[in-house]
Amino acid sequence: MGPRIVIIGGGSYQWVPKLLLDLVNTTSLHDAHVVIEDVDPEPVPRMVGLVEHLAEVRAIGLTASGTTDQRAALDGADYVVVCISTGGLDSMRHDLEIPARYGIRQTVGDTVGPGGIVRTLRNVPVLAGIARDMEERCPDAWLLNLTNPMTALCRAVTSLSSIETLGLCHEVTMCRFTLSMLLGCEYRDLDLTVTGINHLPLVTAADAGGRDGLALLADLLDHADEVATEPVPLALPDGLGHEAISAGGEWTKGALLATNRVKLELFSRFGALPAAGDRHLVEFFPGFLTEASGWGDRWGVAETSIDDRRAWLAAFVSEFERLAATTDLPSTPSGEMVAPIIDARLRDRTRHLPVNLPNTGQCPDLDDDVVVESIVTVDGTGARPRDEAAAPPILAEYLRRASASQELALDAALTGNRELVFEAMLADPLASRLDFDALGRMTDEMLAATAPWLPQFA
Repeated sequence: MGPRIVIIGGGSYQWVPKLLLDLVNTTSLHDAHVVIEDVDPEPVPRMVGLVEHLAEVRAIGLTASGTTDQRAALDGADYVVVCISTGGLDSMRHDLEIPARYGIRQTVGDTVGPGGIVRTLRNVPVLAGIARDMEERCPDAWLLNLTNPMTALCRAVTSLSSIETLGLCHEVTMCRFTLSMLLGCEYRDLDLTVTGINHLPLVTAADAGGRDGLALLADLLDHADEVATEPVPLALPDGLGHEAISAGGEWTKGALLATNRVKLELFSRFGALPAAGDRHLVEFFPGFLTEASGWGDRWGVAETSIDDRRAWLAAFVSEFERLAATTDLPSTPSGEMVAPIIDARLRDRTRHLPVNLPNTGQCPDLDDDVVVESIVTVDGTGARPRDEAAAPPILAEYLRRASASQELALDAALTGNRELVFEAMLADPLASRLDFDALGRMTDEMLAATAPWLPQFA
């Protein structure tokens, strides 16, 4: 009998289909039972039906059930995957549109900046509730969190409960793939050393089959014009947020460099390579996100509006419907780490993966116990940090400031203290660009607009 895998937020058309495909493509999980749980009953039977369809096509024993009862779903769980968004796009529109009226533009708005702070306030109580239910119903289960803001949400669970909590983000994986394409080396031969926090993880060393990968990258940047037209070894997967911009629509090294200008600029100046996509990075370094830069346009970064996100959701639903009707199932890994982590633990197969865990020294620039992102060893005995790595001094300061803001936002989310929300805004580099009084007004307006999802502030 396989593990019982519960997906909280199991109606997510963005996340769940790709996670299910990874399960059916992982032999050790063919006999798992998947519980689809969501507060919205409408997509639940559709996702259960997708599991049944995938299992039938692959002729495997994977089974599924669905419910809107979180506590019942958690009974006997071995793994709990969380992919929620409290209030959905209806709440998130205020995260983006209110700051924009005050002159603060956000490219994502889900991790730092005004949007990330208010999203913390909405999601932390939900994660805290999941942790409490897990302590009663499945205290030995692992919580695998995919929800943003990753750092604050994992920190909430680890500070309030004994639940083993891993935060999983694909940004380092995508960076590793991109770097392998630029350097012309095998993905499996590229080993990264990482330190930092989610959406600001820093690659401080890269072993490219025995060669210094960061030195190779620096040399490539010195000769960027000469290699611009060279094709990359593989076509980039769909869904990375970029389209090929080279002549003929084919990916070249020049195209890859052009779509990663912010991280490469920071690497050239400071010697560590930020591993997240540029859309996330500019919110940590607001000097890239100014009126003078066309709000990021000069750096190849665009804002993501609510209308954009609604269009993406429609595309996710269309892809779900296609998948539910086809017998031609893809076998390429999605890049998400839920299935690999469960497989590593079940089979006692050592894997080294980018994971968010409490800091026990792997990120010496930050306080103990805050959640940090690094390469983690996962096997049958558990999950533990593999490396210890310091960031370049200036980047360490950015890490500390972001962490301080996130800690204040977490405290605000748990206590309902409005003053702490303002302090989190004041500590955040992007939000604090505002006039002091305007920052207070913006904070009040965001709390008022999202009040239906913030009962702790009533």
